[in-house]
Formats: sequence, C-alpha cells, structure tokens
Amino acid sequence: MKDALNTRIEQVAANIRKTREHRNYTQEYLAAKLRISQNAYSKIELGYTRITVERLLHIAEILETDPVLLIGAERMQVLQKV
Repeated sequence: MKDALNTRIEQVAANIRKTREHRNYTQEYLAAKLRISQNAYSKIELGYTRITVERLLHIAEILETDPVLLIGAERMQVLQKV
C-alpha cells in the first residue's frame, strides 16, 4: 500500500512538472505565484513534499488546467467506464 501511494505521489509530481514545462513556465515563476521559495517548489515536483488539496488547486489554477488532470486522467477514465 505504501509503495502504491508513493508511486501515485510521484505521478502527480511528474504531471505537475510536465504541465509546467508545457506552459514554458519556470520553477521560479510558479514558486513566486505560490509565495514559496524555488527550492520548496522543486521539492513538490520531485515528490519530496506532500501537498494539500488547497495547494494542488492553486497549482492547477496557475497552470490553467483541471486539477483532475494533475492527479491523473487515466484513473478518472477508468472510473467513468464502471
């Protein structure tokens, strides 16, 4: 269970990073918008820092994306098929 949770956290972190890169935003830009240091933001993308739902929603807002996509759209597609 712990490994599955860690894997999901890493996937969310990777989705955040990929979306940021797709938007051509820097870590410094997101960190400034979140009012945290670049180092603290980097730890979010590396999956070292566990984020709150509030922080996830704020990141999604900055990235102009649906938070569900950051969590992992493939999981939602599976749920919709059930």
